[in-house]
Amino acid sequence: MFIQTEPTPNPATLKFLPGRDVLGEGTLDLKTSDEASRSPLAQRLFDVDGVGGVFLGSDFITVTKTEGDWAHLKPAILGAIMEHFMSGVPVLADGAAADGDDADEFFAEADTDTVATIKDLIETRVRPAVANDGGDITFRGFKEGVVFLNMKGSCSGCPSSTATLKNGIENLLRHFVPEVIEVRPI
Repeated sequence: MFIQTEPTPNPATLKFLPGRDVLGEGTLDLKTSDEASRSPLAQRLFDVDGVGGVFLGSDFITVTKTEGDWAHLKPAILGAIMEHFMSGVPVLADGAAADGDDADEFFAEADTDTVATIKDLIETRVRPAVANDGGDITFRGFKEGVVFLNMKGSCSGCPSSTATLKNGIENLLRHFVPEVIEVRPI
């Protein structure tokens, strides 16, 4: 099994591509070892000293470190990923599911059409680009011209995430949806 790695814009996060489906659909953002009970793969990764977060995507895994350098962490992480896939154990624990995209959304009923346009732009133009960087961004709400987004994976805590939100996503949404005034992380 050959696992590729790619850097992300977040220096504390590295993207791992095992060459097969990880979740297939959806994502799973695990920020603590306690949350890792949802995924045997994440449990293995959190057992590696220095791992502080695991994000599972359709065909990739991003790992966020808390300490150490990648030269020392990367071999242990690669080993944990390889062991998991060679064992045949599923990525998700029995009864566990990927995170839903519409949890806790908020917006006025009068804004339904505007929100549909915002969600379509995020789904078709923003999420694929962000997934290439090992993360995910999902819509959470729209109120008084402000779009609220949830940043996950390598996007969470990334030094360039503010620039991505303000210069990239906000400009895109404002161009296509005049009702959008600002974009904020949630």
